[in-house]
Order: sequence, then structure tokens, then C-alpha cells
Amino acid sequence: MQNYKVVKYSSDFFQEWNNFIQDAKNSTFLFHREFIEYHQDRFEDYSQMIYKGSKLIAVFPANRKGNTVYSHEGLTYGGLILPKEIKFEAVIQVFKELLLFLNNNGCIELILKQIPSIYNTLFTEEIQYLMYVLQASLIKRETLSVLNMENKVKVSGNRLEGYKRGVKHQLVVREENQFEPFWNSILIPNLRKKHNAKPVHSLQEIEMLKASFPKNIRQFNVYKDDEIIAGTTIFESGQVAHSQYISGSEQNNQLGSLDFLYIHLINNVFKNKKYFDFGTSNECDGLKVNKGLQFWKEGFGARTVTQDFYNIFTSNHKILNEVLI
Repeated sequence: MQNYKVVKYSSDFFQEWNNFIQDAKNSTFLFHREFIEYHQDRFEDYSQMIYKGSKLIAVFPANRKGNTVYSHEGLTYGGLILPKEIKFEAVIQVFKELLLFLNNNGCIELILKQIPSIYNTLFTEEIQYLMYVLQASLIKRETLSVLNMENKVKVSGNRLEGYKRGVKHQLVVREENQFEPFWNSILIPNLRKKHNAKPVHSLQEIEMLKASFPKNIRQFNVYKDDEIIAGTTIFESGQVAHSQYISGSEQNNQLGSLDFLYIHLINNVFKNKKYFDFGTSNECDGLKVNKGLQFWKEGFGARTVTQDFYNIFTSNHKILNEVLI
């Protein structure tokens, strides 16, 4: 029997956690402690570290509410983060030990938010299989619109027409280090007007994250005669450029500002990435899709990737003892 143990994360493990994240096969900068902890006042952190002997072989970003543990609610995606060299049998043991630890500490349910496959640098679908074995319930499935940069689909006529309008109106794209113009002039007013909502990140939070991850969080704005008319915030990881925020002024359709911006980003700025992730167009907890938004994203050649959310009873850990025969 291998000597596995689960240790609840604390600040004493800050550097060890971050070092592990650097070389994991299904990790991005979102799993660094600096990112997880930017909103630590909103969540009770319940992240776990799993060791085999003295070696750290998995981490699990999470938060806790009562007797339920969540694959961290403050992150777009999560799950069990694994090293490149780990094999199937060890993954089973790691996940069993995690469930056993949670169960022994009064956690009845685990809500698992999987990382979409495009972010993985190696195949890592062991957990997908274990969800079946553990009789986990699929509680949500969202769709992401993703452009495969190595096998592009032809851009639609609508998007090309928008780009040409941008050229005609002499629009200019600039990468900025300041977020205030986009946040206060475009993003916040649009979200308030269209959805009665606010950005997930406040201006102060996105500026703080930019300071921590200057190469990963990038802001691109579109200008007409030096006036900002559109913009996007990109979260850039190893092989994926992800649109975290997209917004344009009421002049967008007339000027083609967002079409102009995204064709520029795809063809120039992020042309060497493997994937360009436009994010989800889902509403109503994944049950509905915003048709217009989906149509716009697919116009660039994006196609559908899914992200799954599962509910697991931690008492089912014993099932994993019988998997290998």
C-alpha cells in the first residue's frame, strides 16, 4: 500500500503549490495562489494537496460552504491538477484519498468543475472516467466557442464585412496597460444596460491581477479618432488565448469595431496559439444559448467545446477500491 496523504493548503505551502502548478499537465496561471487568493474574502478556501510519500503529486483548488466542497467557485475552471508523469492507477488512488479526506472531515458532496480539454498539454481524461465509475451526477454542461488555430475554418462574410468597415473608418487597435478606459467607458455601462450586471472583476481587482500576471492578462482597445469604442480583455495561457471580456459601444455594428479587433488578434497577435477561446454563450445555467452571440463567434470559425460540472458523494470513495482487476 502506497503512503498517500492529503494536506489542507495553508500559506506555508505557497511556493510549493506554485512550483507544482508550473509543470502540471492540466494547469494555467489561474491556479497560481496569487490568482486564487485575489478574492479570498469571498470564499472559505479548502484547497488540498495530495502527497505520495514526501512527493507532491496533485493539488485541488477548492472552497467550502457547509458540508459541500466546490472545485473553486472563484475560478472559471478547476479540477484535480496532475503532473505529466502520473499514470492511471495513481490518479485513481489520488482521487480516492481526496474523497476519503473530504468525507472524514464532514464534507458530504463535492461539486467538480472540469477544466476544458483545450487547456491540457497532455491527455488527462482519467477524471472523466472516474465520474462514471463514481456514479457522479452531471449537473451542468456549458459550451465554449473555440477556434482551432492550426485548422481554421473560413471566416464568414459577415465578419469580413465588419472588418472592412473598421478599415474604412480607420480604426486603430492598441494594447494597453491601463484598464480604466475600457472598464468605465465601455464594459461597466454595457453590462449594466444589457444585463443589469457587473464585471466579475472590479477595476481594482483586474489591475491587481495584471500586476501579478503581466504577460497573461492583456487589454486590447479599439479607437476611432483617439476615442475608445470597443475592447477585450484576454487571459493568455500556454496554448490558449481566452476572451474574458468583450464589449463595444453602440457604434459597434456601424463601425465594425469588434470584428476589426478580433480578426486583428487572431491573424496577428495570437496567430501562434493553438486555440482561441471566445468563451461561453450560455445562459440559464447552461440550458440556453444566446443565438446572436453564438452566431458572431462562429463567424470567425469557432466551434463547440464543452465543459462539465459534476456532483459527487464523497462516501463513494470506496467504489474506487474495486476499479482495477
